[in-house]
Amino acid sequence: MKDVIIIGGGPAGLMAAVAAAENGADVLLIDKGSKLGRKLAISGGGRCNVTNRADIEEIIKHIPGNGRFMYSPFSIFNNEDIIAFFEGLGIQLKEEDRGRMFPVNDKAIEVVRVLLNRIRSLNVEIRTKTEVKDVLYDEENKVVSGVKLSNNEVIKAAKVIIAVGGMSVPHTGSTGDGYPWARKAGHTITELYPTEVPITLSDEFIKKKELQGLSLREVRLSVMDPKKGKLIKAHEGDMIFTHFGISGPIGLRCSQYIVKAKKKHKVNKVPMSIDLFPEVNQEELFQRIMTTLKDQSKKAVKNALSGFVPERMIPVLLRMAEIDSLKVFAELSQDQLRTLSHLTKNFPLTATGTLSIDKAFVTGGGVSVKEIQPKRMESKLMKGLFFCGEVLDLHGYTGGYNITVAFSTGFTAGSAASEKE
Repeated sequence: MKDVIIIGGGPAGLMAAVAAAENGADVLLIDKGSKLGRKLAISGGGRCNVTNRADIEEIIKHIPGNGRFMYSPFSIFNNEDIIAFFEGLGIQLKEEDRGRMFPVNDKAIEVVRVLLNRIRSLNVEIRTKTEVKDVLYDEENKVVSGVKLSNNEVIKAAKVIIAVGGMSVPHTGSTGDGYPWARKAGHTITELYPTEVPITLSDEFIKKKELQGLSLREVRLSVMDPKKGKLIKAHEGDMIFTHFGISGPIGLRCSQYIVKAKKKHKVNKVPMSIDLFPEVNQEELFQRIMTTLKDQSKKAVKNALSGFVPERMIPVLLRMAEIDSLKVFAELSQDQLRTLSHLTKNFPLTATGTLSIDKAFVTGGGVSVKEIQPKRMESKLMKGLFFCGEVLDLHGYTGGYNITVAFSTGFTAGSAASEKE
């Protein structure tokens, strides 16, 4: 008989184990994989973006999937607590652009190592390569009674924390195991979809791989309503063109809005656009282009624009504006220059969708947060059953927001589960 059983050794499960064991609970941590912390070890490109230093309101804004739910868990364990926790374990952190916090040595594996050392020092029993077949409930009294393993071994416990992740990055063990256990307890699973995932495009320049590998810095990427043409969502930052479409931070952030727009409007394509100069308005940009071309009036337009816009985009932009790339400034009409200016602020893209959920960094949807007590992460339907991390219908953008949700909900669940009855 254990006080608390935690299923899943990702960021949420590991933090739940620490919180529960620090409160004196006898904890068993079970993971079907051979190693704990696999998702943590590859997070932030192997550097581990442990959290984000923005204020709580800003963090909530960066959790588009039910962010307001996080006010309660953050009141118990927030981003500053996460920073203090890791620094207390000897991991020095540094702040990078947009508030992202990384270990000074850029090694995710060190973060995993100190976290596992802390768990072992708290005498948490760890079982890896152990698959949970079922979570057991006393249906009559609506309470948890334990778990059954794939070898049919039954382990009794009054508290079970499900921290098995969603459906994304399946090689780390996130294969949707938690949803059937939640359903069995009476929980609603909201529709699952990929978020923080590369976007697929059908544009000719993508098919021809003209821009493949081109990175754009500090641009604005917009998703438009396919029926009304109005803006759905825009994000500013960096992106990259791939052989199938776009990726990079703002590409990933816009992806969920492509998925939702396709479903809502029952369409196969969703218009997008890139603003290469988000800091200036259309007229200012037109004047800048005019000045740039005037100052190099003897040069062919394709050469005069070199250094003004990304080199590889010049032929694509001129083709869209129906401008002969060999013409000089004097040979161009005002209308052509206006069109070029417009395209530079509204470079059109045609999204056809995203890569599949198993290629996504994050799963959208999951166990409905309406059925969870936010200050405890305990089920409202089954006493002693707790959820934390990505198995829930909670998702944030990349940049330290998802991992902050995982650590916060994990700590909150572990603390509540360890309380003596």
